[in-house]
Amino acid sequence: MTKLFVFINNELLPAEEAKLSVTDLAIQRGYGIFDFLVVVKGSPIFLDDHLNRFYHSAAAMHLPVALNKDELTRAIHLLIEKNQLLNAGIRITLTGGDSPDGYSIGIPNLIITQNPFQYTYTSPLKGIRLITHEHQRQLPHIKTIDYAKAIYLQPTIKAAGADDVLYHNAGIITECPRSNFFIVNKKREVITPDKQVLAGVTRAKILLNKQFVVKEEPIALEALANAEEAFITSSTKNVLPVIAIDGKPIGNGAPGPVTQQLLQWIIQEKGILLTNS
Repeated sequence: MTKLFVFINNELLPAEEAKLSVTDLAIQRGYGIFDFLVVVKGSPIFLDDHLNRFYHSAAAMHLPVALNKDELTRAIHLLIEKNQLLNAGIRITLTGGDSPDGYSIGIPNLIITQNPFQYTYTSPLKGIRLITHEHQRQLPHIKTIDYAKAIYLQPTIKAAGADDVLYHNAGIITECPRSNFFIVNKKREVITPDKQVLAGVTRAKILLNKQFVVKEEPIALEALANAEEAFITSSTKNVLPVIAIDGKPIGNGAPGPVTQQLLQWIIQEKGILLTNS
């Protein structure tokens, strides 16, 4: 594979030359934010939405961004042009900066990386399995780099024969670590949790879909047993069917028609070509 370049603090460098200080708060305390978007046929998808969320997260975490929105947009396009990856993921990371005492915010480091990414039909056709776990993510409205709980739970998820975890707080469903959650009820209404969740970009697009009634409202843990369908959304997963939760099938245990219709709609919106590999 051709060596990739990264953008770090207004410099375009080969990835192996990009470095952070060990005193950066991202390393010392896990303090920082990021956003992730996809590139399809050389074009970043929903870029404006992702940048708006990135700057919102930065402000909420008291982290100044050295580049304004136009400058950051140019940096992203420069990286895409340099790496020549037509289908890829772009991650924009803003760290807490080099800290003199390991606690105070320093001057943030801005890092943009790009890696190849290819969508396939495999997961949408098969669906995924989740387990539930009581946990409330810190600062849920901010896309922080803190995924400690999700990584800690990986052995538990694998032992249960599942693919990911679905968080709930006092019996009210919130989100998965890297995606938003939806159910479809018997009226074919699409419902997603309304509080304590990240404002996902794909989630926002689903909320605007006119094919179905889409609502934001609380989802009790007990409501999962009566759901006709369930799915998760993210920039990389698009609309991904959930076929079982805690070992119990959702609906008939197969990807449902509403989920499949929303998947087709979102990939058309993004201009994505799914492959069979």
